[in-house]
Amino acid sequence: MATMAVRVLPIPTRLGGRHIVERNFLVYRRSWVVFLSGFFEPVFYLLSIGVGVAQLVGDFTLADGTKIAYAAFVAPAMLASSAMNGAIFDSTYNIFFRMKYAKLYDSMLATPLKPWDVATGEVTWALLRGAIYSAMFIVVMLIMGLVSSWWALLALPASVLIGFAFAGAGMALTTFMRSWQDFEFVQLAIIPMFLFSATFYPVETYPAAIRWLVEITPLYQGVVLERAFTTGTIAWPLLINAAYLAAMGTLGMYVASRRLGLLLLK
Repeated sequence: MATMAVRVLPIPTRLGGRHIVERNFLVYRRSWVVFLSGFFEPVFYLLSIGVGVAQLVGDFTLADGTKIAYAAFVAPAMLASSAMNGAIFDSTYNIFFRMKYAKLYDSMLATPLKPWDVATGEVTWALLRGAIYSAMFIVVMLIMGLVSSWWALLALPASVLIGFAFAGAGMALTTFMRSWQDFEFVQLAIIPMFLFSATFYPVETYPAAIRWLVEITPLYQGVVLERAFTTGTIAWPLLINAAYLAAMGTLGMYVASRRLGLLLLK
């Protein structure tokens, strides 16, 4: 009986990252409570600090002389911090578990998928998750009357850009992690940025040397963008803030894909 040889052609992987997004969606579809819980943390911060403390602080004056409520000053910073935290959580702890313990990427890279597909898929998922949180938070800001400009329509794309920057950088750093203890360094970087990136008071209150240090942190770039859009204080230097975040995310994704190739394709 004659046998017929069949040639197996590789599946095109130009959009290989979408398969990873679909996989994550199917996983979280059964864990929607865990997925939804990430939305409440920034809202509770806003209610406790932005609203509770606001009763003691009163109105707040921006650098250009615009007077707003203190809650309206804090809310966009909470929005930027939420985008950062969501991206960092997805691109560090989750990635580390899938890479070191679940060995998920080993099986993925045994298919036609490439390291770049893994990086783009995971970062895209982190951005989608962060975009949902950010959209819900912006709705809360609107309901509370904390948005004073139509420029706030750009606050959601800005949140996605912030998430992209931190997701790319977080995934790149995760490829260098050796154990769960190494994640202490992540928190060591995230918490000071959250507290001091002009989140609760203006950067002008710092001494010159410390102010310069704050102004080069990535979260500060995001806070500046979100605050400008929600208050309508638009200026051309915002392009520099956006370029900073875009470059950070792109570089992070490149490093992450290279490191995944070195670690898993030996």
